[in-house]
Amino acid sequence: MTTINIHCYIVFIILSITVQIKSEICEKTVQYGECSTNIACGCFHMMGVNDDIGVCGFLWPTCSRLVPCNSSDNSCLESDKICVHHPQCDDRPLCYPVAMADQRICPPKENMINSKWEQNGMTVAGGNGYGNELNQLFLPTGLFINDEKTIYIADYYNHRIVEWNFNSKNGQIIADGNGNGNDQFKSPTNVIFDKQNNSLIICDRGNRRVIRWFYQDQIKSQILISDIACFGLAIDKNGFIYVSDFIKGEVRQWKEGEQYGRIVAGGNGNGNQLNQLYYPTYIFIDEDSSLYISDFSNHRVMKWRKDAKEGIVVAGGNDKGSSLKQLSNPEGVFVDHLGIIYVADRGNNRIMSWCEEKEEGEIVVGGNEQGAESNQLSEPSGLSFDVEGNLYVVDSNNHRVQKYLIDI
Repeated sequence: MTTINIHCYIVFIILSITVQIKSEICEKTVQYGECSTNIACGCFHMMGVNDDIGVCGFLWPTCSRLVPCNSSDNSCLESDKICVHHPQCDDRPLCYPVAMADQRICPPKENMINSKWEQNGMTVAGGNGYGNELNQLFLPTGLFINDEKTIYIADYYNHRIVEWNFNSKNGQIIADGNGNGNDQFKSPTNVIFDKQNNSLIICDRGNRRVIRWFYQDQIKSQILISDIACFGLAIDKNGFIYVSDFIKGEVRQWKEGEQYGRIVAGGNGNGNQLNQLYYPTYIFIDEDSSLYISDFSNHRVMKWRKDAKEGIVVAGGNDKGSSLKQLSNPEGVFVDHLGIIYVADRGNNRIMSWCEEKEEGEIVVGGNEQGAESNQLSEPSGLSFDVEGNLYVVDSNNHRVQKYLIDI
């Protein structure tokens, strides 16, 4: 009888979720495992059911907004929440918004094997010429997008980090000023989010340092790393920070409090051998702790597995050029849960996708000559995706951020 009651309880939970929204239940999937063709979705194990059953939802909700479940019965007071495991936020079970598990956000894998994006982008930040007004950018570089579609932009030549809320016509300056004070930046290139510490991490390239910025706290900033020609940033699930050194041709891993970190890619001088990098820019780290590095002057993207002594070429690497086998000064890089690599092919004014085992990539957007029309790009740098799988590109030389809707 007990077994029957537990089984019925499991069925009730699953049915109640699917009634509230059209959601995807993930079975025999590890926590945070791949469950959707949306790169931003993963499996959250639910409380009260088998360990291998969960709901497929958005991977990066803001931890501070998730309240603990009722400790007596793992329930949630609000009907639009479900109780799930989310150990990256808290060891306790947490109430997760059902809306973030909607199939419109996390489509089943079989529905979207080959994702496509609309070819005409819409400007969601800047696009009003270069300048330092609140509706302008000046050669922006990197960006980060949170679950509310707020965009954080490294506004390179304005020496500032700008927060651009969803559907806003103007940005808000988090910090600016061409200087070296703790509340100032000089030519920042990249910004990422550390959800464990609820802070931004910023490559303050002109000041040769990496800064943690508590943008919602009285403590504004702290210097994490000094004396480094940083360009790209990444953070893994354990809180280790990875920084590309543009001049030394290496990527280092840092644990907070360390002075020097350790080399995890390159570090053998600038060059084109498999154990070398030549002006590494943006980086990405996957769930297996493999690093993907845009090797700018070698016109390739390298993959360095954890503890590897050399990397492998996963995109480009056939000299500088514009064919589907080539890249030209790549910058932004992103890898989805299917292992598809997305690259901002700066010199070719296009975004490419690449499967690791393929010799050729595919054009995702752009590639229509350099220009400022909605289907054109001009030296794209950073790229990212929002909760719905829409693509965002920092269109650097057009002083704007373009959004490309996913074509479901």
